[in-house]
Amino acid sequence: MTIHREGRVLLFWLMIILVAINYLIYYYFPEARLAGNVVIIFSVVFYLIILQFFRNPIFPLPNEEGVVFAPADGKVVVIEEAFEDEYLKEKRKQVSIFMSPINVHVNRSPVKGEVEYFHYHPGKYLVAWHPKSSTENERTSMVIKDTRGNKIMVRQIAGALARRIKWYVKAGSQLEQGGEFGFIKFGSRVDMYLPLDAEILCHMDQVTKGARTPIARLK
Repeated sequence: MTIHREGRVLLFWLMIILVAINYLIYYYFPEARLAGNVVIIFSVVFYLIILQFFRNPIFPLPNEEGVVFAPADGKVVVIEEAFEDEYLKEKRKQVSIFMSPINVHVNRSPVKGEVEYFHYHPGKYLVAWHPKSSTENERTSMVIKDTRGNKIMVRQIAGALARRIKWYVKAGSQLEQGGEFGFIKFGSRVDMYLPLDAEILCHMDQVTKGARTPIARLK
């Protein structure tokens, strides 16, 4: 387990601020021992909560052609047919994974391939489970063409808390299966649009692990 690069600067300055606050309380208010102890406990708990947002597990990346792996840790909240009207312009099987604040926030490529299309959309910050969050929230849309020619759209969606979407790809980027392509600070949702003939391997409310949980098998 490591700390993701997106959190290192924040965690450093947060530690400095919390240490400074606790030092000032003990230095200027030595008689307020109880309050000082409460602040210390709160500071430690708060720091640990923020720290776990940025954890980045280390594990062997998958290498299974034809298998689509989860792009994020979380829970499957949508499995349905939907029309993808931004780029693919056709009916697809949509699988959506909700990332809670306690999940790992790294986003990983579900397949090995090339980024054929990428676009960032500014937008609203509706709660991630809102039906219109996929089309109205701040989001990115990425289409990956895998080694067998299948095209998969992966969409990062910001939520009410997650107002910082990060991405590390552009059109033409090469992605390894399970390789990092982005990060959503403080959780949200990731949608995938798969071919209609894909065999879905997951089920509703299933807990997923990014790059470790099989989501579908492509024909």
